[in-house]
Amino acid sequence: MADKTEAFDGILLSIATQHEGGVQDLLDTIFSFLCRKTDFYTGAGIQAAEKLLMEKFNKYRAKADQETAKKRAEVEERERKIKERREKEQKQLEEQEKREALEPKIKELTDEEAAEMMQQQKQKESSKTVAKAATKDVDTAKKDEEEEDPQDAGKVKPNAGNGCDLPNYRWTQTLSDIEVRIPLPKAGLRSRDLTVDIQKNHLKVAVKNQLPAIIDDRLLHDVKMEESTWLLEDKQTVLITLEKVNKMEWWSRLVVSDPEINTKKINPEPSKLSDLDGETRGLVEKMMYDQRQKEMGLPTSEEQKKQDMMKKFMEQHPEMDFSKCKFS
Repeated sequence: MADKTEAFDGILLSIATQHEGGVQDLLDTIFSFLCRKTDFYTGAGIQAAEKLLMEKFNKYRAKADQETAKKRAEVEERERKIKERREKEQKQLEEQEKREALEPKIKELTDEEAAEMMQQQKQKESSKTVAKAATKDVDTAKKDEEEEDPQDAGKVKPNAGNGCDLPNYRWTQTLSDIEVRIPLPKAGLRSRDLTVDIQKNHLKVAVKNQLPAIIDDRLLHDVKMEESTWLLEDKQTVLITLEKVNKMEWWSRLVVSDPEINTKKINPEPSKLSDLDGETRGLVEKMMYDQRQKEMGLPTSEEQKKQDMMKKFMEQHPEMDFSKCKFS
């Protein structure tokens, strides 16, 4: 069951956005109200007021610490899996190199074996020639395709994480969230030395008393503030996780001033579908199926459904003449 205080989130967010000075100005307004309009300070005495204040502060501090620990654990688990996969791949590569090293390098061949080897070598060279020609044709076709679409001119190719590597930071994305990594300009900074402000459609990251800000711009699309977090890794990198509101689209930019990436070249890992909830996963799989059908000139799932319904109707009414009907 949701905390009943969440019913006031809309009102409080509206009030907070009117305070340009951030949390400091907001708290100043709240305590000014308690002082002027209530007996908070005078009702039971200053010590009782201070005790009540610290009780509420520590109550929500514990919740904040739990949420931060949860997000940190998720990040560590994700990085652990990546590390394990890389170590497994490295181990497989080393084992393969060992096997190849143990294979005999020199072997005396008979005349028949030598003739067979020469024949196999000719076949390999012929296959390589054909493959090279085919690859060249594919590359030429891709290049022509890109040149034929003027809308993609000047767009940046996505990085390995379907985002973009920029001078001051790097961002990657899945359909559900965005991860931003910002190397700090100097080591040894602490969380209190930073300003990280995540709004619904705006992101600001800066080192206090240092201009300009690293990021201070409008986000390309809206994010869920209550599910977006940030933490400081090893006092060297700010890691920000932004939860998308619309989980059915790829972002071409993090903020509106960034260079635009070509979202047509995004190639998400199929395994990422397992991270989505059932409804979202079904929609994504349907989109992917319809896209493949269109590329092959075949009907989409909706078109196939209409055709099946019409076929069934025709079978149930053989007395009707459908020869002059046109179906779209």
